[in-house]
Amino acid sequence: MQGKIALEEHFAIPDTLMDSAGFVPESYWPELKSRLMDIQERRIAEMDRHGIETMILSLNAPAVQAIPETARADEIARRANDYLAEQVAKRPSRFQAFAALPMQDPELAIAELDRCVTTLGFRGALVNGFSQIVGAAAPAYYDLPQYWPFWAKVEELGVPFYLHPRNPLPEASRIYDGHPWLLGPTWAFGQETAVHALRLIGSGLFDAYPKLQIVLGHMGEGLPYSMWRIDHRNGWVKAPAKHKAKRKIRDYFNSNFHLTTSGNFRTQTLIDAILEIGADRILFSVDWPFENVDHAADWFDAASISETDRLKIGRGNAAKLFRLDPPGAAQDFNQAAE
Repeated sequence: MQGKIALEEHFAIPDTLMDSAGFVPESYWPELKSRLMDIQERRIAEMDRHGIETMILSLNAPAVQAIPETARADEIARRANDYLAEQVAKRPSRFQAFAALPMQDPELAIAELDRCVTTLGFRGALVNGFSQIVGAAAPAYYDLPQYWPFWAKVEELGVPFYLHPRNPLPEASRIYDGHPWLLGPTWAFGQETAVHALRLIGSGLFDAYPKLQIVLGHMGEGLPYSMWRIDHRNGWVKAPAKHKAKRKIRDYFNSNFHLTTSGNFRTQTLIDAILEIGADRILFSVDWPFENVDHAADWFDAASISETDRLKIGRGNAAKLFRLDPPGAAQDFNQAAE
């Protein structure tokens, strides 16, 4: 399929580069480093070879979220965003941008999001999970009351928020003791992000800000396949829900969340996600440079789904959600409908 849009695609700046060093064996680090630091050359070549018209780029992880000093977090976020804006300006038809945000301070995060969207033209924000803060007894999750003004700004600006994974902190990782292979994309990334997403829903956030749209990668971090059980545990027991949300959790999942195929290239899983949340809320992505563009594109182009769904997931949904207008999209959609 030509003209795909991908939106969990990362880069690094020198200040954040080493945050990615531990995710591959040492012998692979020179290759991953080269992929992270490149935007205009190999990345474009990979896109051209595999039918990707546009990538929405975001900073690598955990980066800003792992900088406990608020002023430093703000400085690195602004530096990364300014660099990304310069890169996008070179090829705006091929690249768009997600903002990195200093979530350690909600007011600074509001200011930087507003600058990135209204001045730099960014399409939303991608934040790498919880934030560490100097002097805080625990990491900051964004369902906490101090973040609700931030969510009000996200809703006001009308841009999506991508909740991206990070590993739990060592003190919260004892369940993985002796099994480090479970950390990262194998399991811990998904578990950590899924719990964070459920915290957002259960807090009542989407009752207060019903227009918020959250994006989750990796086919939903396991949530689509647990949604029924989350709402129906011990169904014979008639008791009020313990969360603050006014409706069932699945109602918010189906109206306030979108999923991407990043790093999860399996047709059975895609079909299950379509059945759970609908093809209108699934978006193609790669997770470059941590996954290969050819692995994602070759799988997606051949996946046993309808051509109408392939066009929606491959680019139509992203074009609508992020207000993009890829050349040929309207014509292709019209032909698919006929």
